[in-house]
Amino acid sequence: MSDQPGNIAAAERRAPGAPRIIAIANQKGGVGKTTTAVNLATALSACGRRTLIIDLDPQGNASTGLAIDSVQRRLGAYQVLVGGASLAAATQPTVVPNMSIVPTTPDLAGAEIELIDLDRREYRLRDALARAASHEPLPYDFILIDCPPSLSLLTLNAMVAADCVLVPLQCEFYALEGLSQLMRTIDRVKRALNPVLEIQGVVLTMYDKRSSLNEQVASDVRAHFGAKVYATEIPRNVRIAEAPSHGKPALLYDIRCAGSQAYVRLAGELLKREHGLSGRSLSAA
Repeated sequence: MSDQPGNIAAAERRAPGAPRIIAIANQKGGVGKTTTAVNLATALSACGRRTLIIDLDPQGNASTGLAIDSVQRRLGAYQVLVGGASLAAATQPTVVPNMSIVPTTPDLAGAEIELIDLDRREYRLRDALARAASHEPLPYDFILIDCPPSLSLLTLNAMVAADCVLVPLQCEFYALEGLSQLMRTIDRVKRALNPVLEIQGVVLTMYDKRSSLNEQVASDVRAHFGAKVYATEIPRNVRIAEAPSHGKPALLYDIRCAGSQAYVRLAGELLKREHGLSGRSLSAA
């Protein structure tokens, strides 16, 4: 991680009307990170909030789950980070009203190697967002960044660009083990690269109230993080698992299922936490 701290006083200024940028991150795979990004964004859009997803995971599951066919992905996150493409050029509409996406292209898998030798390698996404905002205000209330399941340069780019980090956490023992490493990374990014970065919240996913282990993990996480843990728990749900194969968020696939209803409640909680907040000035770096 290079040491390029920004101007703290400037970075802490909030820009009226700027979108809140939330990185959805956990270095452990299979915790419901992409599912949370897609369905939370859908629920926010249903509440009338203009939302953009940036698919920064080379696996491209968010893009696939929103029916962005591979032939439609001529421009995406890779071109924005490495190729100098504008954010607007790489953005596409989705099946969800009020929601757009910067999809993933296959090239993103090689971005890690290419980013190493580039100037401001941790700031590439933030700089792209700043360039877009310099022409006219970004037309979004929220930007959600779906991060890869690793603490990589792509994840660092997301955290440097973001106002805060939302952490999906599966209610299992091994998920807890990786959480402390993620917290250390967030702290390092805050000290060295992004002074405003904070933990927006922790979301318990794949929750089964019948499991004593799930209950114990949930209790431990709430004891440690307190009010940062959302009251809403995302349950294990077959309909959520089925939805991506139909190119739809669960909320469009089956709004009545327990998983969809949980994401609706989660969006309501998030909006209460975010009430009155705007993003910071992206030009301050």
